[in-house]
Amino acid sequence: MSEKLLVTVGPHHHAPDTVARIMWEVTLALLPAFLVSLYVFGGRALVVTVCAVLGAVVGEALVQACFLKKPVTLADGSAVLTGVLLAFCVPAALPWWTAFIGGFAGIVFGKQVYGGLGQNIFNPAHIARAILLASWPVYMTTWLKPGVAAGLTGAVDGLTAATPLGLMKETLRNPDLMNTLQASGTTVLQYTFQTLDIGWSNLLVGTIGGSLGETGKIALLLGGIFLLVRNHISWHTPVTMMGTVFLGALMITRDPSLAFFHLFSGGLFLGAFFMATDMVTTPMTKTGHLLFGVGCGAITLLIRFKGGYPEGVCYSILIMNAFVPLIDKITVPHRFGEVLPVPQEVKA
Repeated sequence: MSEKLLVTVGPHHHAPDTVARIMWEVTLALLPAFLVSLYVFGGRALVVTVCAVLGAVVGEALVQACFLKKPVTLADGSAVLTGVLLAFCVPAALPWWTAFIGGFAGIVFGKQVYGGLGQNIFNPAHIARAILLASWPVYMTTWLKPGVAAGLTGAVDGLTAATPLGLMKETLRNPDLMNTLQASGTTVLQYTFQTLDIGWSNLLVGTIGGSLGETGKIALLLGGIFLLVRNHISWHTPVTMMGTVFLGALMITRDPSLAFFHLFSGGLFLGAFFMATDMVTTPMTKTGHLLFGVGCGAITLLIRFKGGYPEGVCYSILIMNAFVPLIDKITVPHRFGEVLPVPQEVKA
């Protein structure tokens, strides 16, 4: 029997990019931020990253080889990238076994249950983070001080510190403390910087407490520019997401310094450049990217100001992932030559 001839609509253009090449280049774009996390948190950053990647790789190989009976596709780099992104969403104090479980769960429940690469609805790394936060909330909210490394089992007493967003949220929730600050003429931002002994340069360079991906904003920006130059992402989602957070914070607080604080704090840079631009779980059109970015930014602000958690990037992206089919439906243009149905008149 002769081979079937595949006939497709032209024109045809050969592109050098492959799935594997894109995945490995995105991983490469995260390298500068990873080096910053090594500088800030020492060996703990390496331990968490390696264990998260191993969990993702084991999960991918186990499901494909043992359950789906398919060839193992670890060479495409998607499992490694999921593990690295998960590591960037968790504290350096996270126990190694928790990071491993997170990587495993992210691949199994965030990717393979939907059919594998290209079929998943939600971002696997953020699915993993949500699972870990629900299962081990204490581990997921224990933050190491910059420059302090702990043992393999996590942080020790006296070596932890609050994140800037976390401390600010706790301060705003304490009416007695807020009254004291107002009486002394100290703003909540000044109190946050003084308590944590940080400044604007620490937010930019990354020498603050928080997840691995909350450090090194400049390094993350360099990685994002690399992805833009390589044409792996477009500017629409990152700019609209960060712009919505900045303008929204400015409208809510009427304080430019607080607006910049919300822009440079937390995992906004990581989420905007590396999570919200995921090719599988985000809209297909540029207009859809704009809507997606605005939605992510708005939900991030809502959680930061009104939610129970100080940070909302993870859940904002997961929530907007669920709206992608609807966004595609209203933004994907009609096919050339398609005749739209004529609405029938309602008879009296």
